[in-house]
Amino acid sequence: MVICLTSSMRLMGVALAVFLAPLAAQAGEAVTYEIGGESFEGYRANADGDSKGLVLIIHDWDGLTEYEETRADMVAAMGYDAFALDLYGKGNRPAATGAKKAETGKLYEDRARMQALILGGLAEARKEGDQGAVVMGYCFGGAAVLELARSGKAENVAGYATFHGGLTTPKGQNYASDTPPLLIMHGGADSSITMDDVAALSRELEESEVPYEIQVYSGAPHAFTNFDSARYQKRADDLSWSAFQDFLATNLSESERKSPAR
Repeated sequence: MVICLTSSMRLMGVALAVFLAPLAAQAGEAVTYEIGGESFEGYRANADGDSKGLVLIIHDWDGLTEYEETRADMVAAMGYDAFALDLYGKGNRPAATGAKKAETGKLYEDRARMQALILGGLAEARKEGDQGAVVMGYCFGGAAVLELARSGKAENVAGYATFHGGLTTPKGQNYASDTPPLLIMHGGADSSITMDDVAALSRELEESEVPYEIQVYSGAPHAFTNFDSARYQKRADDLSWSAFQDFLATNLSESERKSPAR
């Protein structure tokens, strides 16, 4: 487990960006795309000027919402192209808890479909250029990120990052030793995904010799990055976003970047 120390000036900048993000006008646009004859609606936000790489965003259990769009805009403001994919289908944005559980349950029960939909979203994201990418996700989206990492099916991916995401490895799956680096950001007070789950993942990654970093934020509950939630914890949000920025800068290095065709 690695806990990084960040300068106060850097944290002030991150805090300001996070504070202003929900108030900012959208920089991107909705994108309708098809996978296997089904329609999906993602969200694309391109970097201003030359892109430093691609960030693929996988949504929480309520589907692609304004939250992921805001995060995509924040990523674009950092100089990366961002694409928030859709795993549920165009117009399917469950509101009730039961409906959210039902949608995630379908994908957990059909992991081949989950992988195919993520890869389809990545292909759509790369229609403007075959860039090196980092794949990131929140909660259910974090579990989906690790699903893709374990599959080994994604090409030209420089790293995987999860924010308060599911960490359990399903029976029959594992991490190959050549899995790109992982960044796991977790709330120390998360009662949904426990520190036992964190420790189990750490042991598994050590055994597989996969490069990884786990950051644990004291007192942070599950969903600590959700702006509009009572569980939002600004300190943990700022720290995790700063860690994610560093992860992007390290793994989407100059030698890995490819200029997108605009």
